[in-house]
Amino acid sequence: MKVSNIILAITAVAGAFALGVATQIFWPAEEVNALWLVIAAVCCFAISYRLYAAFLATKVLCLDDNRTPPSIRLRDGRDYHPTHKWILFGHHFAAIAGAGPLIGPVLAAQFGYLPGFLWILIGASVGGAVHDTVILAASVRRNGRSLAQIARDEVGPVAGITAAIAILFIIIVALAGLGLAVVNALSHSAWGTFTIAATIPIALFMGLYLYKIRYGKVAEVSVIGVILLMLAVFFGSYIPGSPLEPYFNLDRRLIVGLMALYGFTASVLPVWMLLCPRDYLSTYMKIGTIILLALGVIFLAPAIHMPAVTKFVHGGGPVIPGTLFPFMFITIACGAISGFHALVSSGTTSKMIQYESEIKLIGFGAMLVEGFVSVIAVIAATILMPGDYFAINTHLSFDALAELGFPVSQIFQLSEDVGTDIAGRPGGAVSLAVGMASIFSSLPGMKSLMPYWYNFALMFEALFILTTVDTGTRVARFILQELGSYAYKPLGKTSWIPGTIISSLLVVGSWGYLIYSGSISS
Repeated sequence: MKVSNIILAITAVAGAFALGVATQIFWPAEEVNALWLVIAAVCCFAISYRLYAAFLATKVLCLDDNRTPPSIRLRDGRDYHPTHKWILFGHHFAAIAGAGPLIGPVLAAQFGYLPGFLWILIGASVGGAVHDTVILAASVRRNGRSLAQIARDEVGPVAGITAAIAILFIIIVALAGLGLAVVNALSHSAWGTFTIAATIPIALFMGLYLYKIRYGKVAEVSVIGVILLMLAVFFGSYIPGSPLEPYFNLDRRLIVGLMALYGFTASVLPVWMLLCPRDYLSTYMKIGTIILLALGVIFLAPAIHMPAVTKFVHGGGPVIPGTLFPFMFITIACGAISGFHALVSSGTTSKMIQYESEIKLIGFGAMLVEGFVSVIAVIAATILMPGDYFAINTHLSFDALAELGFPVSQIFQLSEDVGTDIAGRPGGAVSLAVGMASIFSSLPGMKSLMPYWYNFALMFEALFILTTVDTGTRVARFILQELGSYAYKPLGKTSWIPGTIISSLLVVGSWGYLIYSGSISS
């Protein structure tokens, strides 16, 4: 028997046992440990990638490196650009992993830890990863065409135009919502604003280094970029209280303007210069933080305090009023399966694939990593005491929560630990940050750093979201140019710079206006 088969068998047994403990099939009277959720997720996703992804790539899609991808055939140095698989993996993962895999599982925790956890495992393995991979392969086989263009080719011009308008509307609204989350996270946060702003010149340097100074030296530029990113995070923590604080302690409206300027710049510059290297750089921080959290869970083995299933599965919950079906599946989208991923797969990623065989890693692999991110988010939310979780995510009084059967127990201590009042802060971001900070600060010697980890977690969430905003802006620009080509042919050419600039301005202006005016809530 091959060693690989033995490892696969051990992984399957370990995953099955961990899943049995996590679902309380084994030891139903015992409190579930978060460690078992991590083990079950790792084993499940590893088996899915090893078996299902391989089947999909070889038997269904028949990926063939002898086919020349559009990144080479149509190379223009701006949008079509063959990119190293790990850099493209970083870009794709950063683009698809926005607020959804973090916030959705936190909000869905009101139904209990188990429904969301199982949906993430099943949805990501047999739904989301398949969806992303198939769309990416379809776009690569069609010259990197967008979803709307594919609809036009396969169904007809009316379907194509209708799809383009619908997709454009959805993207603009989604970008405004995501952008609003970034604005809320960075408003008057000098540390977060400095660190995220620093990733822009670092990314520009990485792009120039990789393609103009030391062509193809991915390992070199990765080491340099990660070191610079770590320095940015470290020095950023000293910005508050320093003479530089006024330059980075910005109000909401100024952040909206600067974010719109960045979105426009990332949309019009060649993809290798800013967008792709910044997403790749951000992925190190994203995945690195998630790995540290997972190791913290393994080391600490914290208990899951939220029940496996709460009474709110039938509706009437204080966070989500609806029933488990369909609201949990709507709330947890990106972490399991999301149509937005199709826009990224057919928007930017398909134009940068070097070899068809890399579709498996980038399409399937990135989705599974996002699923693991969602599992960590579930853990971060459910290790909190249920009453404290609901106290953070609702505006209900403590007496009302006690009447629901979820008395508040540690909310005042948690507020004191992080240095700010966290009660009545709905939306998921604050409870996620508190959960992450609780894991980090429980490590040896870290207890006094709870405020540091709390603010780091908020910055981490903003970084997660911003990489979706920049890629989404570029994808929306592609679609707007496609629509514009019906009125004026040159607008459809992404190589025509005036069309690129005009389309980018319209896209950025649309989502920027919705955030600036406060209209996104309606």
